[in-house]
Amino acid sequence: MSIKCRVWWPKELSTSDFPKSSRNLLLFGWLISCSSSCVDIVVAFAYSDNFLPLHSSDSAIQEAIHHANGGMPTTLQEKSGLIVLGCCVLPSENMDPITDHNMHSKDCEANFRNSSCGCLDYVGLLEQYRRGSVCSSTWIQLVHVAHSYSSSELGWIPALDHLHLNGKPSPQAELHVMIYETPEYGSHHFALNFCSSKLTNCPPKSPKWVDKLYQKHQLLDLDTVILAINCSAAANIYFRNDMDLQSSSRKVVLYMFLKFIWRLWATVVATFSTILYVVLQSFKKFTGSASNFWIFTALAKIFCNTWRNTQVKCHQILYWPIYLNETGLRCQACVEYAEKAGLRRHSFWSSAVADVFLGNLVGFTLLIHEEAVLKWFSTCAIQYTDDVLRTGCVWLMGVPAGFKLNTELAGVFGIISLNAIQIWSTIWFSATDIFANVIIKLVALSGILLGMTIPVAMITDMIAIAAFHVYTLHYLISLLYSLQIQILAALWRLFRGRKWNPLRQRLDSYEYSVEQHVVGSLLFTPLLLLLPTTSVFYIFLSIMNLTIIFSLTLVEIIISIIHDTPYSKVLLWLTRSKRFPSGIWFETIHCQSASSVDGFLSGSPPSCKSTPQDKYMILRKSRPLLSLLRSNTLTFGQVVFPHYKNICSGVHGQTLRSEISGILMGKSISTKLCSEVPPEVPWMSISYKDYWYVCYNAVFTRMQ
Repeated sequence: MSIKCRVWWPKELSTSDFPKSSRNLLLFGWLISCSSSCVDIVVAFAYSDNFLPLHSSDSAIQEAIHHANGGMPTTLQEKSGLIVLGCCVLPSENMDPITDHNMHSKDCEANFRNSSCGCLDYVGLLEQYRRGSVCSSTWIQLVHVAHSYSSSELGWIPALDHLHLNGKPSPQAELHVMIYETPEYGSHHFALNFCSSKLTNCPPKSPKWVDKLYQKHQLLDLDTVILAINCSAAANIYFRNDMDLQSSSRKVVLYMFLKFIWRLWATVVATFSTILYVVLQSFKKFTGSASNFWIFTALAKIFCNTWRNTQVKCHQILYWPIYLNETGLRCQACVEYAEKAGLRRHSFWSSAVADVFLGNLVGFTLLIHEEAVLKWFSTCAIQYTDDVLRTGCVWLMGVPAGFKLNTELAGVFGIISLNAIQIWSTIWFSATDIFANVIIKLVALSGILLGMTIPVAMITDMIAIAAFHVYTLHYLISLLYSLQIQILAALWRLFRGRKWNPLRQRLDSYEYSVEQHVVGSLLFTPLLLLLPTTSVFYIFLSIMNLTIIFSLTLVEIIISIIHDTPYSKVLLWLTRSKRFPSGIWFETIHCQSASSVDGFLSGSPPSCKSTPQDKYMILRKSRPLLSLLRSNTLTFGQVVFPHYKNICSGVHGQTLRSEISGILMGKSISTKLCSEVPPEVPWMSISYKDYWYVCYNAVFTRMQ
């Protein structure tokens, strides 16, 4: 039975220059087997066989492999462990590929007669490196094949010499070499993209052939393979660090000096953060004790947006060391996990920096142009009050758009509205004349110190306070209008002989008396005639209220956009889009398959009739199936738009329908805004000493 062998080969090995004295490359990586007929060999890195023993002992190599395995993610450890996979025979100096290949084949045959695994005897010094491994009886030997493909990205390509699987030679093996670029943090990585959301509309009961397809044994564990590829660079780093292959006294001295400077910087940052932590904790205790007073509770309700955004900002300031800390050493090993953790950290500080930058821009602008800003706000408030509200009420008291309204009722509504507008405008303008400068400076300083979201929230609360009379008038007229609509609907059901059953939520037949019909007729006629007057005032005040609500919603959306915009992701996508992979694909370079060559490459002895020239032609034609592992990247919309999904999460079709039906029935319009601020995290309550150590470790570990 032919075994399918897929070798995931790093492109760096094909383009690297090794010492001319090296005969073999020791291949380190993972062996992932899904079935007895299919095996995936992920090569992470390689070293020459005469280089490691000169720099390390056998026990040091064993400890290096063990330490590298311990640093890998748990998911990869459960599937496979880092081992010595085999070797790749390099061409010797002044020797052609055929002669060199025949020498290795004869050596392997001679060793195989005396041992169950000839490759382990052939490379005797490797036996102790693989001792104790579950894959110690599996070995692959590759040979160097000169490059003759059309792709200019490739160097030399490995071909299969022979394969031993579970201690037994595999005479027939189909080799498929997948070339990949080693993922590195900050450069690129690979990630699978499964669009499971597209299957939501599938029928609940799948056909039988689908069930049988899922019951078939999986021939490729692509998740584990991609995870191993993303961990290959970290495994090489762990191995090199333990082997001390790059130690230098000059580098050690420089490292110690930088470490001292970084410790000093971490101490300064931790001390400043702890002082700020003490201030915030004191503020928390003060607000907790002041919440027992009704004045504080009323102010918190009036300035609800400012209070909510201030709490969010305080939580962000407290939790910066938590966001900055690593999630664990095993997450550092996988480039994909490290990239996701890094993007979360970058999103946190980039959002804070952008918020503070915009806040300083707005704050200093308000301080420099304080008089112009006050004049502009006063002009807008006067125009809205005089040119819109007062003029509209006077217009409705006459004959608006040619409609004949009830003069007495329109006069009552108009007088009440004008008096309410005048009283509130007088109070508001008197207060702003006294506290205008203080308010502008407070808004500017809050923007400079805390960022743009705080002054924008304060402006939102100020607009809500300034439009309080509009809210009140709309609420009162909506009560009157809805009551009038309900009475007319009840009287109309009386004339039809129907009655609303609140228990069953339906209309039932009912026999009314003559007196009830007479009273209903006397009430229905004046209410119906007065309905146009009430509805006109209700529509006018509803439009005014909706205008204010839409303006506040726009401001809230601006706050949410400032919070949710992934500034770091946008910058990284523009400079290096490979850091946002979305699925993989394979570019086939060579797809030749010759069954006559498989026996030669799998280590079986060649035919006696074959000549050296025939062997050379076979070796020339025995290039394996070769593919390049490529990665797709996310588009700009796929990177940015998911962060905005919560901005208008409260608005959907059912909400809009209920709001529209409520307006038609005379209900007051809800002032709840659709946008949302980032979710709050629990308030941090630890000792000052522990918080100092958390901040210190968060800064100091950045050097590691």
